Amino acid sequence: MKSHLIEPPYPFQRLLGFEITDWTEGRCRLQQPMRPEIGNRFGIPHGGVHASLLDTVMGFSGCYTGSASDIRQAMTLSLTISYLSQPKGKWLIAEGWRIGGGKSTFFGESKLSDEDGNLIAKGSGTFRYRRGRASD
Repeated sequence: MKSHLIEPPYPFQRLLGFEITDWTEGRCRLQQPMRPEIGNRFGIPHGGVHASLLDTVMGFSGCYTGSASDIRQAMTLSLTISYLSQPKGKWLIAEGWRIGGGKSTFFGESKLSDEDGNLIAKGSGTFRYRRGRASD
């Protein structure tokens, strides 16, 4: 189910070309088309693209508020990525979950697959909420 509260694309998102396709409490999903511009010199998606997508879904998973006027943001404190295989499809699909935390920090886990369900990478991270939230 696509949330109506998905924010408009930000500059880095437009550069990579991914789209957030689902965003709800404690969860986020996005998809990235395979394009030559995101490839490394071997023609496969650069590991930094994998890391960016996994980082993004985990960060968003902890920032859902349920209100378009109450935007919550977080910054990454730590990020661990395990690269498992190469994608075979035309899309990268990242899913992330908030798995715990408190008032100022939270923890996330994520996975990256292609559209055929082949697991490409996994991630985990620690995030800190940024100050300046409208409800603070």
